[in-house]
Amino acid sequence: MYKSKVLVGCVLLVYILFVIYEFRGDSDIAYNLDCLLTPLVAIIYLFFAKKRNIFFLLFILCYSISDLLGVVMAYVSNNGIADLNKMDYFIGNSLFILAYLFLFVKIIRSLSLFYVFKNFKIHLLVLTILNVYLVYVLQVILGPNINMSNEYYLEMVYNIVMLLLLSVALLNYFYRDNKKSLYLFIGSLCIVFSEVMQVAYFYIAQRSLLNFISTTLTLVAFYFFYQQSQLLNDLNQEEKYMVME
Repeated sequence: MYKSKVLVGCVLLVYILFVIYEFRGDSDIAYNLDCLLTPLVAIIYLFFAKKRNIFFLLFILCYSISDLLGVVMAYVSNNGIADLNKMDYFIGNSLFILAYLFLFVKIIRSLSLFYVFKNFKIHLLVLTILNVYLVYVLQVILGPNINMSNEYYLEMVYNIVMLLLLSVALLNYFYRDNKKSLYLFIGSLCIVFSEVMQVAYFYIAQRSLLNFISTTLTLVAFYFFYQQSQLLNDLNQEEKYMVME
């Protein structure tokens, strides 16, 4: 218990230092501190979580490795060893996509797809239209800032997977309607808004406030992800009916 509190204190300390350096304009230090937050949360989950899910573990590990890779690549490039920005971009974003896919699989495995398609037809239609529109808007924003076609398609896959995660988290909340599914949806919502803030920061206006909001939302997302990982799903109405039969 004491060690877990120390690690939580470390996360808060790193976050406070990130905020200070971000608003002071020390973007390199702020970036490195930002990238340390998720690995610290991963350590807390790995060593102190009472209930572990393999897909959630893979999600948080892929996300953390991508963040740590960003720190390593930035150090290597700044010391003139090699220009690895492109490698960092493709490997890092691929790891984020893989992380979101693992979380997507974790959620969808707990759903009855037959029940979802039968009872949430309107929800699925609205979510599909909304996701197509959001992917289109994000690609319009990214398009002028991307020179290579493979970067464009990587960003498209990234955005599609991210929005699919949010959609399945929302459907899971409709399906389960319990605290665990609510926390999972809030976490997914925060992570998506965090990504949108990152897009605004990198491609519209590099303002400290945008980066601060993005990092804060990511930290809040992982708080809810951690909390939901310690809860069990209750049987929903459909499953209760099946058990009774």
